[in-house]
Amino acid sequence: MKECGTILNAKEMSRTLERLAFEIYERHGENESLAILGIQRRGADLAERLKKLLDDRLGRKVPLGKLDINLYRDDWTTNLELAPVINCSEIGFDIEGAAIVLVDDVLYSGRTIRAALEAILDYGRPERVELMVLVDRGWRELPIQADYVGKKVETLGNQHVNVLVTERDGEDRVCLVEA
Repeated sequence: MKECGTILNAKEMSRTLERLAFEIYERHGENESLAILGIQRRGADLAERLKKLLDDRLGRKVPLGKLDINLYRDDWTTNLELAPVINCSEIGFDIEGAAIVLVDDVLYSGRTIRAALEAILDYGRPERVELMVLVDRGWRELPIQADYVGKKVETLGNQHVNVLVTERDGEDRVCLVEA
């Protein structure tokens, strides 16, 4: 893959997450049922950062969970060369009746979010689920839209958006790459 350029640098990523946290705070205020659920892997990393920002703003601990959606994906059985990498879901709060903000790094086809919604329902029925993504790159295959978007990027079919996070990659950066 050939890198095409930086979409967000570390400072811009931080500022974007702060803005998204404020938008969530504005919509939910003091809602005690608010919880954050990050999609494994980088969505979970971003969710942890979002939680810290909301904890500070709200003056309380917002429940946080990590969701593994790999067995809910509709594409892993079609590629027999790749077995799904199974992470674990860690949800230490009651999904039933929660106002969940589902966090992922990039919104593309919508299939990951469909899988996440299916996985959530196996844990209970939330009051509502809202979606927060750092980058929306378009090219939807399913009618899924984010409630909170850090940055919308127009991409070509041969381009991908890579989100790098310090926790996994040693740096914070969002870049556009060509296949």
